[in-house]
Amino acid sequence: MEKPRAKLPYDLDSFRREGGRLLSAVRTATDLESARSRLVSTITRIYTSVAGRSMKTPPIERVRSRDCFHALMSMLNSRSDEVGGFSIAQALWDLAAGRPRGDLGEGFFAEMVHLVRGLEGRAKFHFTWEEKKQDPALTGRPAAIARSRELDRLWKRLETQMSRFADGLSDESRRRRAKRRADILAALGVSEAQWNDWRWQVRNLATTADALARLAPLCDEERRNIAAARRGKLPFAVTPYYASLMDAVGGERDRAVRAQVIPPAGYVRAIRSHRDDWKQYCDFMLESDTSPVDLVTRRYPGIVILKPYNTCPQICVYCQRNWEIKQAMDPAAMASHGKIAAAIDWIRKHPAVREVLITGGDPLVMSDGRLREILERLAEIDHVDLVRIGTRTPVTLPMRITPELAQMLGSFRQPGRREIAVVTHVEHPYEITPELAGAVDRLRRNGIAVYNQQVYTFFVSRRFETARLRLLLRRVGVDPYYTFAPKGKEETADYRVPIARILQERKEEARLLPGLRRTDEPVFNVPGLGKNHLRAMQHRDLLTIRPDGARVYEFHPWEKNVANRDTYVTADVPIWGYLRRLEAIGESADDYRSIWYYY
Repeated sequence: MEKPRAKLPYDLDSFRREGGRLLSAVRTATDLESARSRLVSTITRIYTSVAGRSMKTPPIERVRSRDCFHALMSMLNSRSDEVGGFSIAQALWDLAAGRPRGDLGEGFFAEMVHLVRGLEGRAKFHFTWEEKKQDPALTGRPAAIARSRELDRLWKRLETQMSRFADGLSDESRRRRAKRRADILAALGVSEAQWNDWRWQVRNLATTADALARLAPLCDEERRNIAAARRGKLPFAVTPYYASLMDAVGGERDRAVRAQVIPPAGYVRAIRSHRDDWKQYCDFMLESDTSPVDLVTRRYPGIVILKPYNTCPQICVYCQRNWEIKQAMDPAAMASHGKIAAAIDWIRKHPAVREVLITGGDPLVMSDGRLREILERLAEIDHVDLVRIGTRTPVTLPMRITPELAQMLGSFRQPGRREIAVVTHVEHPYEITPELAGAVDRLRRNGIAVYNQQVYTFFVSRRFETARLRLLLRRVGVDPYYTFAPKGKEETADYRVPIARILQERKEEARLLPGLRRTDEPVFNVPGLGKNHLRAMQHRDLLTIRPDGARVYEFHPWEKNVANRDTYVTADVPIWGYLRRLEAIGESADDYRSIWYYY
């Protein structure tokens, strides 16, 4: 049962209590620049005072003060007003002077309250778990034993947190899914042999609400959203196998599975309202501006994307290339022999290209023969020494990874000369099944490394939910590779999370895991340019906080030290709104309270 949302007092009165020193500093300012100068001076004095405190002061207090100081100074820059589209200095001056600011909401005041607390060294410390203080008199082996005992306690609590999230490998899940599969086979009147034939799976995709309802129960809202998507000619399909991962009654365990494929109402409305400018609206990464020849996208010097097949057996709601996909397994999705030959010839003429990512669409639902032809042509190019295949079939259609396909892919490996790798997209622990593990094993036995790209959506963002995924990925032979911030597209608003939550997960939950389970890279994709590494603060600037609490960031291009490129400015998801959504599904916002201090 969902818990009611707790009402927290983030408003003008609470900010007056918390931020009195800032407001007092600008109350008598005569103009905006005077107010800005007074704020800078006051904030600098506060930070200097906190930084100079006794060494007995907890280090985190000084670190948070430093981070809040830099965030505030960045936002008080006059350029930030112009580029970010909102002036923090003006807002604070107006509040101090008593001028009405009805545009400022809870999210804004929540951000400002936490900034002031952090700056003044008054933030409530939050560690993932408080450890027991170790006796300073202990040294050597006794100290090591005491520390080891504490780490055991810490890991036990970590496992307790992760156990909240079901996975597809447990005995309970296997029994549940065996019954689900048996029920589906009976409903469809098919055999196990047919079920395990990937071609049968593709021929029997659920492409309507009624078809999916034969495979998995749907609530009324899910039915309405699927029907609206189909009326709007939005691509929609679910493989029978993936439908079997949905529980007999939708709920806590399979929320992320359903969110992958069943579009929310906001998504459908946004897409349908842009049917006339579909391509321009949905091409978030500006692939049309980085495509030097049909089927090729190039954003970096040494790698290109090759897209021979622009469809999939199953459509992810937040797909980056939803503007290119008309329908699942569209017969017209296969590029012509001539276009593929021209694209590969272009690659041959550009020796800087060392790596080719074959994607689409999902290239592994091409026939073995067509895929072999493409790989043979790429293998003829001396300067291509790595071919990467982007596919979600291990998750949505694991029976596609046949022994023959795995052997064929592995045959193109030449140790020391050419590597073949697979990059897949496992989103949640509940998607990790014995079938997925078997598909990965067949690839690895043929020398093919398998990596994972997770899109860090709201539906996988609870505390330790992705930590659970990280552990299971390595257990089945998949290396964590990227954690993507969901792209800032209007239609995917229900999936987006604050950048601060991605950083919090990476630096708290993931940090508790063994090294090979946490070695991915959190990134934000900048339109037309590519990946901006979130781990490093020097790759972005915080410009301002909008009235709704949305942080506005300016992302620097990856080429900033090698070429002159424009930056990219975008508004993030308001943290306060995100925490309210978490509380609506039963989470405690207090468990996430350090989120405010990741910038």
